[in-house]
Amino acid sequence: MDLIRLPHHHGTQDTTIQLQEPLSQIDHFYTVSEIFKQLGDTTRIRIFWLLCHCEECVINISAMMQMSSPAVSHHLRPLRAGGLIISRRVGKEVYYKAADTEQSRLLHQMIEKLMEITCPD
Repeated sequence: MDLIRLPHHHGTQDTTIQLQEPLSQIDHFYTVSEIFKQLGDTTRIRIFWLLCHCEECVINISAMMQMSSPAVSHHLRPLRAGGLIISRRVGKEVYYKAADTEQSRLLHQMIEKLMEITCPD
């Protein structure tokens, strides 16, 4: 990769060189953006947060969220596609929970910390 010459020199050439390679990894930023899109909806954040604490079926999630099952299913799909939640089938019942990944754990911690900071009791 060619070094980008900046129009203004502020004594930050070493930092610029270090940042240039990660900044060029557009796919990485796209992946992060897609994860944040998953949580760009209040209902999805609530469902994700709930599933970080328990494993539940759509019917129970619907009852806790006070939403219809189809509406909950609509929100579960992108969370599952994004790898934030996983599912398992037992007979006709499908159970959902947060994925056991570093991504999922970090997002859960971030949500809880932001709620603690911005929503004091």
